[in-house]
Amino acid sequence: MRDELLSIIEKNSRIDLKELAVLLGVQEIDVANELSALEAEGIICGYHTLIDWEKTSIEKVTALIEVKVTPQRGQGFDHIAERIYNYPEVKAVYLISGGYDLLVTLEEKTLREISNFVSDKLSTLESVLSTATHFILKKYKDHGTILDKKPEDGREAVTP
Repeated sequence: MRDELLSIIEKNSRIDLKELAVLLGVQEIDVANELSALEAEGIICGYHTLIDWEKTSIEKVTALIEVKVTPQRGQGFDHIAERIYNYPEVKAVYLISGGYDLLVTLEEKTLREISNFVSDKLSTLESVLSTATHFILKKYKDHGTILDKKPEDGREAVTP
């Protein structure tokens, strides 16, 4: 039940307990208890709403920042990653393979705010060797959801 429950709520975190219970073939109380256990174990880390900010009046700029660092002795990349993810403007930090070590996702109102964060906060950390900033120009799909869906043609196909 656990794996199936996680798969369902990953796609739709707003699904109600009654519908989950029907889909899983169990009682609502069992679903509620399992969700509580998954939260307590840190498997479910949070619930989020995906917003297409381009369709609102709120300006947001998203940047992906590649960061090359010197790992700390005895701590690897964890210590520097923690220092970076504790900044409130940082949305995500990933340890990655390739030419850089960390990938940092940042959201701000302007390019200048992102630039200031990189130059004033990120680049000044003693373990940071270099950074490369990439700005997201348009999102097509995010968290498995297509953001710019084309309306389906409801007409029936005419065949000769």
